[in-house]
Amino acid sequence: MSVQLPVLGHPVDSDIFRPTECRSISEYQSLSPDELYRRTSEAKRSLGDRVMVLGHNYQRDEVIVHADFRGDSLLLAKLAQRHADRPYVVFCGVHFMAETADILSRSRQTVILPDLAAGCSMADMAAIEQVEQCWESLGRVMPVEETVLPVVYVNSAANLKAFCGEHGGLTCTSSNARAIMEWAWARREKILFFPDEHLGRNTANKMGLPPEQMLVWDPFLPNGGHSAEALGKARLLLWKGHCSVHQMFQPSHVDYFRRQYPDATVIVHPECHETVVNKADLVGSTEFIIRTVSEAPAGTTWAVGTELNLVNRLKREQADKRVFFLSSTVCQCATMFRIDAPHLCWAMENLAEGRVVNHITVPDDEKQWARVALDRMMDLS
Repeated sequence: MSVQLPVLGHPVDSDIFRPTECRSISEYQSLSPDELYRRTSEAKRSLGDRVMVLGHNYQRDEVIVHADFRGDSLLLAKLAQRHADRPYVVFCGVHFMAETADILSRSRQTVILPDLAAGCSMADMAAIEQVEQCWESLGRVMPVEETVLPVVYVNSAANLKAFCGEHGGLTCTSSNARAIMEWAWARREKILFFPDEHLGRNTANKMGLPPEQMLVWDPFLPNGGHSAEALGKARLLLWKGHCSVHQMFQPSHVDYFRRQYPDATVIVHPECHETVVNKADLVGSTEFIIRTVSEAPAGTTWAVGTELNLVNRLKREQADKRVFFLSSTVCQCATMFRIDAPHLCWAMENLAEGRVVNHITVPDDEKQWARVALDRMMDLS
């Protein structure tokens, strides 16, 4: 005999799944770390190959310890796609990452986000209504569909990815932004890049685009704060948005490490401000940072400008090197930090008992066009 989960309806073994009333998250808040670890591990064992736990690089250790895979957002979404035999994906990241996993899934996989409050402040800086209004405004001063190609960072909501797909655009990552921009400029005169202005500017700087051909589009100002003439001359329109973590790093932090550790290599994420990027020795994605520091010779010194949990993990795992956090200020991803041991245990035990909580689904119309934007990028990568 088998029973069915209420959300997805996969047949599951009745000796493992016994649907009852949903457990409350409040039951888990007072549990000890050891108890949470034990119960989460037991729930995962009982689920077996029905579930896959994905952990973003920025997650806290109490969560990442349960991950089957860890990495950046797009890599994890691709892993969910590759393991289509796992009907349940518990995504320990933020909302847009779980959405991307749902978009890329060609199967009947169910994606679960342990805490729905785990969002992304940068992704929230570009709402679909604002982007559509921007597009309409540009259309009043130029033939926008023939002139401007929209490029959206994967750190964005599904409806923004869908917008790009529908208007001939595509997504990008911090690793492939240059290749994506080259592709875009080969097709249209201008790029609308959102929601992170720093990744767009740092990429364009490396490509040699003059600063006067870049404009920051402020969604709260008419025409983004620019005249029709200025918009006509610009080749890159950068959305006024940023990552709250990487915005914290300052040029003075780099200067401090140069003085204190003259032999240190400064490596930062391209979401940092250009004044920090220009002073750094190396710039790249989280995967690039992890790989570079991991492969470095023993005894080398590194000042790393990215999220604190990742840097602390590197420090422990690369004990033969000296790894420092670039800033003197604690700088965690506050929304990513919402995924904690109680929420993960709550989601896993509910699933083990036959209930899906926090099921992330993208509407079919958005999923279709968002998939187009992602596929265009992946074809280039």
